[in-house]
Amino acid sequence: MINKTDFVYSEASEPHRIRTKKILKQFPQMRNLIGKNPATIFAITGLVALQVVLAWVLRDQSWWWVFGAAYVIGAFADHALFVMIHECAHQLLFKGRSANRWAGIFANLPQIFPSSISFERYHIKHHSFQGVHELDADLPNRWEAKLINNSFFGKAIWLLFYPLFQVFRLSRLRELQTFDWWVVTNLLVQVVFTTAIYYFMGWHALAFLLLSFSFSVGLHPLGARWVQEHYLTHSVEQETYSYYGAFNSVAFNVGFHNEHHDFPSIPWNKLPQIKKTAPEYYETLYFHTSWTKLFFRFLFDREISLFNRILRKERGKVALTDVSKPDVEMEAAAL
Repeated sequence: MINKTDFVYSEASEPHRIRTKKILKQFPQMRNLIGKNPATIFAITGLVALQVVLAWVLRDQSWWWVFGAAYVIGAFADHALFVMIHECAHQLLFKGRSANRWAGIFANLPQIFPSSISFERYHIKHHSFQGVHELDADLPNRWEAKLINNSFFGKAIWLLFYPLFQVFRLSRLRELQTFDWWVVTNLLVQVVFTTAIYYFMGWHALAFLLLSFSFSVGLHPLGARWVQEHYLTHSVEQETYSYYGAFNSVAFNVGFHNEHHDFPSIPWNKLPQIKKTAPEYYETLYFHTSWTKLFFRFLFDREISLFNRILRKERGKVALTDVSKPDVEMEAAAL
């Protein structure tokens, strides 16, 4: 057994822009998939309504019902809302940036913690500077990786408190200025919503929403998504992995992660068409077929630790202001 004490370092540039260029050259029709999907707002509305209705129904139920409903139903709804916030971060609903941000704030409501606007700022840099430790918030801190190590208990704690560990990463990203009135607006809207839930429905309803949020990103098979996307789980230095499994049907195709990084301007409903159009670029890559299997493998396999990530010290020539739309940029350059 190899007990890693540092990350894996690469001198190569991140693979996605290179693959995007090759695919667009070979399959120019891929450009037809780029665009917006305003119908996503209806999915957001339905999911928000579902969580509010469930909170109302559970307001007078026993704690067993609250925990059970949060794990079995609420976690999936909140996870789907994370995907919707992700779509808003990439401006994939409406033409205007403000409209997308308001949609993201709306999707954020049942999750209690105001994160939609901040997620947008940090996530876009994850695309632009994948693997660059001082700019990619998806990478764990070094102390975080050392603390968790490769033990079952450590990794279970990491999943359970995953949002908290993400907050600790922000101090590392000193070059990114993310605080503005949009962040304040996100916070104020969330305070009003949370106060209303507590006032009209009580502690059980609020606890249901908090538990749904916790399970959706943490100690739950859905939490394997954070491992699936970029952790090295095979004996090759493949930087990004897709997931092709049943949960994509309730997670709005978020498992198509290589496809998304290659074409971040294509909305969730068209992601499977990327693989269908250019299968030779994706079927040769390793992928996952079960989040549940990966969840348990991550916990019990001591070969997998938080150090199983690729880092690079070279940023390339990407500007700090990059908005991560390589597919759109290459499309415009070809015209």
